[in-house]
Amino acid sequence: MKARNQNRAATSAPAEPALHPWRRLVALGDSFTEGIGDPDPRSEGGLRGWADRVAEELSVNQPDFSYANLAIRGLLLQQIFDRQLEPALELKPDLVTLSAGGNDMVFRRSDPDRLAEKIDVGVEQLARSGATVVLFAGPDWGATPVFSQIRGKVAIFNENLHTVAARHDAVMVDLWFLRELSHPGMWDPDRLHFSPLGHHTIAMAVLRALGVPHTLVPLEPKPSLPRGWREARAEDLVWAREYLFPWVVRQLKHPSEEELTAKRPEPGPVFGRGTPPAAYLSGGHAA
Repeated sequence: MKARNQNRAATSAPAEPALHPWRRLVALGDSFTEGIGDPDPRSEGGLRGWADRVAEELSVNQPDFSYANLAIRGLLLQQIFDRQLEPALELKPDLVTLSAGGNDMVFRRSDPDRLAEKIDVGVEQLARSGATVVLFAGPDWGATPVFSQIRGKVAIFNENLHTVAARHDAVMVDLWFLRELSHPGMWDPDRLHFSPLGHHTIAMAVLRALGVPHTLVPLEPKPSLPRGWREARAEDLVWAREYLFPWVVRQLKHPSEEELTAKRPEPGPVFGRGTPPAAYLSGGHAA
């Protein structure tokens, strides 16, 4: 009840100072962390996403807070570690988010136990740096026409991630039990990525897991109209033709790394909650 009252008050009063110990956030991962499905021309790379939204809240009344996002769409787990782990450590973050392994299970049918073993090694390195590490248990794709086939693997992977998080004192954001994500409005039309509302909901879950007060208010999507069997199957065929098959082809082509770059490779001030700092407008740079 207290949290609900705080959210209501935030709509009519200035945000209270964010009470947290972190000053530098670095996000690692793939399209989920890059923000695919949440377009915003004002954000770097034209995407906002849950990570940007979290950074915006963490930066409230924290002028020295900075944020980097190293995520690149389409990368597999080992590619994420090979390309992002060392650069992330060099930025000396005190808060790191890591989401990886989804592409391995969806497009490579990888073994969830072996994936967890790899993640354990990477998380150990991140935790050893002294940073707080945030991990994500994957969402329940059981209701989707294709990914229901790997639902069991995702569940096993999630259980392994809970073990990894406990071993390294990491913060776990469990999307599997975030029932709001089962609503169609939470997903992009491609059914692979989250919509702006989905990213917003995940940002709230991250802040809640970190125990940080925030100004985000839950958004309730309009109830979807009931569909008949024929309409549902027709939509599935359109989705497969326009989204699923092209995505699979792109994954199989192994796009060259030169074509892909991180959306926010250097830590910098977080905008989106008001006028950018004068130092930035005058050409200054925040560490």
